[in-house]
Amino acid sequence: MNSRRLLSETRRTFPATKVHCQQPSRIVIVDITSPSWTSTCSVLSEALENTLCLACSLTGPCRVPLLSLYVVQSQQECLLPFTQVKENFARIQACISELRLLPGEGCFPQTGNGVVQAVQDGLQQFKQYSRHTAAGGSTNSSVEITILTSQSSKEMAKQLENKLKDVDLVSLRRIQVIEVLKRDFLEPEDVEQCMPAEEPSSTDIAILGMDIDVQTIEDNVISLEVLFKTWLHDYGTEREHLHLLLPSGGFSHAAAPRTTPICLKCDLQERLLDPALLSGTADGTMRAADFNSPFQMAAWPATVLYKLRVVKALKAEGVCESVLYGLPFIIRPTSCWQLDWDELEINQHSFHALCHSLLKRKWMLLAEREPQNTGPNWNIVVHSYYVIVPSDSATLLVKAVAPRELLLPSNFPALLAEHPERARGPVESALNSLEVEVAYNPLHIKSNLYKYLKSVLHKPLHWQQAQPRDQRPERHQPKQHQSRARATVAPLLMAPSPVQAFRPAAVRRDSCERSPLPKEYDEFLQ
Repeated sequence: MNSRRLLSETRRTFPATKVHCQQPSRIVIVDITSPSWTSTCSVLSEALENTLCLACSLTGPCRVPLLSLYVVQSQQECLLPFTQVKENFARIQACISELRLLPGEGCFPQTGNGVVQAVQDGLQQFKQYSRHTAAGGSTNSSVEITILTSQSSKEMAKQLENKLKDVDLVSLRRIQVIEVLKRDFLEPEDVEQCMPAEEPSSTDIAILGMDIDVQTIEDNVISLEVLFKTWLHDYGTEREHLHLLLPSGGFSHAAAPRTTPICLKCDLQERLLDPALLSGTADGTMRAADFNSPFQMAAWPATVLYKLRVVKALKAEGVCESVLYGLPFIIRPTSCWQLDWDELEINQHSFHALCHSLLKRKWMLLAEREPQNTGPNWNIVVHSYYVIVPSDSATLLVKAVAPRELLLPSNFPALLAEHPERARGPVESALNSLEVEVAYNPLHIKSNLYKYLKSVLHKPLHWQQAQPRDQRPERHQPKQHQSRARATVAPLLMAPSPVQAFRPAAVRRDSCERSPLPKEYDEFLQ
């Protein structure tokens, strides 16, 4: 690839942003010299496009702020220089369409150095980008690289170790080397690891002062989508999200009994994407619940330190599902980098001990949230309560539970001991005709949300929201350029109106390029 062309593309796509973001930028490197690229191409492109349409549609701070896409053929080529993800879905989709059109297996020799050169080139691009945007107030200073290949991931990690010794890696947070294989090529011990899971398991190789994450996954849309969706999690480690306060209990290894509560420092992680975050208005206003409300916690963005004080233990079988409300959150031991190693280790061991004890006793915990601030009347504090549920893993689940004020009276009539056969027979027959699953697997349930989001992201602004007559421009006025509106998505529980799915056509190589910026930007970068 022509390096002069690459640099000029980079300069043309340097938008200045003033929003503080702890989410890392993303560089995706696709090795198409590997065997079976023909079969991997379509599933990889679909999984990447699905994840990025979610990232573009979510209101609030962007979870994938910047994206760059490389392909490795006989040499590396940058299909997408660093681009802000939000409001650029059409451009990103055009580049993914171009990725789909690249030749199949056997067209390019495996040189071995193309991936390393793409890593070096991407880091150089990011360094230049960061230097440019620092003048605009941006504090996004870290990047993660994801390499997708069919070559041996461990061999590629060793190659990166040897070739990147003299490269400046200050801004590099992590490298992921993803070995994408067909199920027939997987070793027996890798088959279980590559099954679609909540979060792909991996092996970390610590070299060069940072981590190389080595994974092996199966080449299907679900597995790759799960991999890319990890980008949507909160990557901020500046502070812990939650303090879980347990009563002292009067026990301590020291001579004096403990009088202060046990404080477990934890992080909150979303279990689900909030459908309300996909239903913003055209100007980006969030319709989700007010995060300052005493009845609402938020794992994204993590701007508030929550404190939950455990007040009671509950028998697991004694909690009625009908009084639980809101989205669940996962509680994990914190990974805040500001804590020292000893404190992190003790905190993690205490958290694991709590999980084991709750499972052994078959208990849940009832916790009261300590308010961050008072209401309009300074002497009135509204308390909210949460149920904390253990699991077989080293995590806890937290859900809001209704207090007396929110509860409505309900009548639950007793079941009849006997009922006529003419009523029971058809019901039994209908139930017998159903397919029975051992457990509910959401990965097997599709709602067509991806198709709907993609179609909405391609609608012009006046299609999504009717403009009042008195605000419409006069006919004689010059037509102004309108940016694409953020998606307006119906809640998942409501059926959206049918919209024809967008089918991208073949894209020329130069269709992804923008017109150059003014000369002063080039002079500034030089």
